[in-house]
Amino acid sequence: QVQLVESGGGLVQAGGSLTLSCAASGLTFSSYIMSWFRQAPGKEREFVAINWSGGGTDSADSVKGRFTTSRDNAQNTVYLQMNSLKPEDTAVYYCAAKRRGYAISRADTYDYWGQGTQVTVSS
Repeated sequence: QVQLVESGGGLVQAGGSLTLSCAASGLTFSSYIMSWFRQAPGKEREFVAINWSGGGTDSADSVKGRFTTSRDNAQNTVYLQMNSLKPEDTAVYYCAAKRRGYAISRADTYDYWGQGTQVTVSS
């Protein structure tokens, strides 16, 4: 069965950095679009960044220039490097996988999800 396991969350001060990892198993990793979402308390899950299956990345305007995502197909792992963190980045961060490249910012179009990892940014 498919498993996505996030790690690397924690508590960090504003301006600090964290790197999240998502290890995938049970799927042909290189064929999947791998994205990051986040969900803050009382808010909807929102798109953060995407790693296309064929290479290439993109990110939401709210994190552009601060967050960078990458993938290692040999390790079946996707990363989210987060710099210049702000208190408003506090959320549970999830990785997600899908095959088809439509509506990539819509959470309901993804096939598989990790359990999430908490990121808390203190002011």
